[in-house]
Amino acid sequence: MPSTVVIVNPASGRGRGARVLPALRAAFAAHGISDIRLTGRSGDEARLVRSALDDGATTIAIAGGDGTWGRCAGAVLDNRAGDAVRLAFISAGTGNDFAKNLGAPTRDVNAMASLIADPSLERRVDAGAIECGGATHWFLNVAGFGFDAVVLEDTRRGGRLGESAVYIGAALRRLFTYPGFAYTEGGPDGESRVAMMLVFSNGSNFGGAFRIAPNARVDDGLLDQIHIGNVRGIARLPLFVSALRGAHLSHPKVRAARRARFVLTFSGAPACDLDGELLQLAHRDVVVRSVPGALRVAAPVPPSAA
Repeated sequence: MPSTVVIVNPASGRGRGARVLPALRAAFAAHGISDIRLTGRSGDEARLVRSALDDGATTIAIAGGDGTWGRCAGAVLDNRAGDAVRLAFISAGTGNDFAKNLGAPTRDVNAMASLIADPSLERRVDAGAIECGGATHWFLNVAGFGFDAVVLEDTRRGGRLGESAVYIGAALRRLFTYPGFAYTEGGPDGESRVAMMLVFSNGSNFGGAFRIAPNARVDDGLLDQIHIGNVRGIARLPLFVSALRGAHLSHPKVRAARRARFVLTFSGAPACDLDGELLQLAHRDVVVRSVPGALRVAAPVPPSAA
């Protein structure tokens, strides 16, 4: 059987990662998989992925949420190991949005252990990249600027809400006060725009409950750009609600585009939401692009590819 390493973030999902650990150990032990490694703090993912690769892992299963998954996937790509190792995602986070694109039973540790034990079950998925100031920052699901990043910062202050309620609660608190931001697309001489939120989606969902890019696919080599214009006042509320079901694309202040690469210039170095992790970029010039077929993932083969 190919070598499998399981990386678990015990702190993910406000402790859900720790709570699922006994059941996860038992489920994987039933398939002869016992190499389980725990993160101790944010940033441990890169070290654990590197050690798993050095130890010859051919599958790395990751129990956590979007942030943990994104950091592990980024470490695989930084090590140029996208072809060498298969990734598997086990939902133990808050939103677990990327897994919703895969059709895998990521909330069921027994089903995932069985799926992972079969090396033939895999598909290729794209990754997203933010290039800024000579650095590359990876994302699996979504990169967001503006309102999204501000709300994410608020969610990091804690609270007792669970799952998607964390994001929704923080978003409602900011909904009527966030001032919006300006950016230029297409380089310094491109089109100037004012937005409330700007999202680049590899997958269709974010924030645990929002179908922000309902037409996005993780295997088409493209990113879906969702520009939400600077709607003012009470008019923001119905737009916010419509995004829960993916109906916001028909709003006159919403623009959607699908391309492999976007060139942006902000008024200053922006903060960015990468898969639920807040990142302060170092420069105002940013390229967002898709990396087609960058990763192998454990998942049922979609019907169109069967």
